[in-house]
Amino acid sequence: MAPNYHPLAIVLHSGEGSWVTDVDGRRYLDCLAGYSALNFGHRHPALVEAAKAQLDRITLTSRAFDHDLLLRFSDAVAALTGTEMLLPMNTGAEAVETAVKAARKWGYDVKGVPDGEATIVVAEGAFHGRTTTIVSMSSDPETRDGFGPYTPGFRIVPYGDADAVAAAIDETTVAVLVEPVQGESGVIIPPADYLPRLRNLCDGANVLLVLDEIQSGLGRTGTTLAQDVAGVRADLTTLGKALGGGILPVSAVVGRRDVLEVLSPGTHGSTFGGNPLACAVGLAVVDLLAPGDLQARARELGAELTARLEDLVAEGLLAEVRTIGLWAGLDVQPALGLSGRATSERLAARGVLTKDTHGNTLRLAPPLTISRGDLHLALDTLAEVLREEAREAGR
Repeated sequence: MAPNYHPLAIVLHSGEGSWVTDVDGRRYLDCLAGYSALNFGHRHPALVEAAKAQLDRITLTSRAFDHDLLLRFSDAVAALTGTEMLLPMNTGAEAVETAVKAARKWGYDVKGVPDGEATIVVAEGAFHGRTTTIVSMSSDPETRDGFGPYTPGFRIVPYGDADAVAAAIDETTVAVLVEPVQGESGVIIPPADYLPRLRNLCDGANVLLVLDEIQSGLGRTGTTLAQDVAGVRADLTTLGKALGGGILPVSAVVGRRDVLEVLSPGTHGSTFGGNPLACAVGLAVVDLLAPGDLQARARELGAELTARLEDLVAEGLLAEVRTIGLWAGLDVQPALGLSGRATSERLAARGVLTKDTHGNTLRLAPPLTISRGDLHLALDTLAEVLREEAREAGR
């Protein structure tokens, strides 16, 4: 197999809820949840039931034909997210590519930008996927280097800096594309006025605000969408990961009808986008989120997560923590002399799975369904590992 990943030395065999089991029968508490793809845990009964029932009927029609769940799925997700229209795809990267195409087409057809001159303002530190167009808007050398020539038309500015966005917008700008919270960079949360200011800037300049909620959306931040925390609504929002319930890839772009309608028949598509199996699982995901219980749970447990992690900062074991809902980025104290990778390996040896990013940073994103006891078990284990590292460092 191509060596494009460097996973921890664990081979998983089965999973249920917040727990997974490896091929040797050892159990682990999953505090990564597939980078938020498993917001509802492994094999959630309602999602498994929906998938099994659909497998007995029909799994794929292609978009040459409609099927009986496609409009229901579109309506349900649009209603959940407070948007007007949905375009279904498969992966998160495809959703971002779709949003880029729709924004450019809107810019040419509606705003009147000269053909081939559309620009999109994006942010440093962002992660929107790994296609050649998307890495062209990346500032991460590991993601970008070696894959040129790069797609033109992107202006990269510092994340969280609305003034820099304002300076980058001109008559060729068709969209501002950012994450409400940067996940891959280590759960980087912008200033509270950032998204509202971007919304006002885009309104004033006739520019689309596009928010990538593939990691941050669908309950993770304690709200259905992370943009709900700021009280804004994007013109286009990309969804993925949790939309497929950890069962299969499901993604979508939701947003303004007048923007998505610029994509007429033949201009965009996907053989598997909106397939019956995906729609069945996606509808079950909406049913889980519609009551708001999981979002409330993410807020409640997120407050406990924050308090525990701040105690570790006060103890000198963590340099910084950033939390929103049931999602945290934590920077291991550099004085401990260990990388995030080494810390994640020590946690795995004690039965807790998480993942490092960017040197000494760890991300915690347990399933929204995790029990309070299991969450505190994970945090107790984290504290033990950090204290062990501190003793070894002679602190």
